[in-house]
Amino acid sequence: MINRPSFVSAILEWRPTWLLARLALTSAYLLGGIVKLTDWQGAVAEQAHFGMSPPAFWAGLTIALELIGPVLILTGRLVWLGAGMLGVFTLLAAFTANAFWAMPAGQDRFMATNAFFEHIGLIGGFIAIAMIAQRREANA
Repeated sequence: MINRPSFVSAILEWRPTWLLARLALTSAYLLGGIVKLTDWQGAVAEQAHFGMSPPAFWAGLTIALELIGPVLILTGRLVWLGAGMLGVFTLLAAFTANAFWAMPAGQDRFMATNAFFEHIGLIGGFIAIAMIAQRREANA
């Protein structure tokens, strides 16, 4: 048995922790989807900025992914699908928006490198959430 502080065990065993962890992981996507939905022209302009064509199609797809993925994860229905959607989306976004390897050395490259690996960390979080959900379903 692992010897961990009792307060850590209490937090991990507290029923709302599972929901709060999923909300924390998906909050940026929910917010991004809502902001884009309420600012359609800005969402289209963002896609055009990254060279996505046609930008309106990609804006609509981005909004759908940023809203549907978190809803699946938060409701506990098809968590694997929501996590997979957001994981693939995040990987594609990392390569599209943070191509640090194509930048000259300097502050912009440093920031893009950090952002790229932060995206990789999020992908790990989606994998972990899918794995935990699968185990929870198997133990239910």
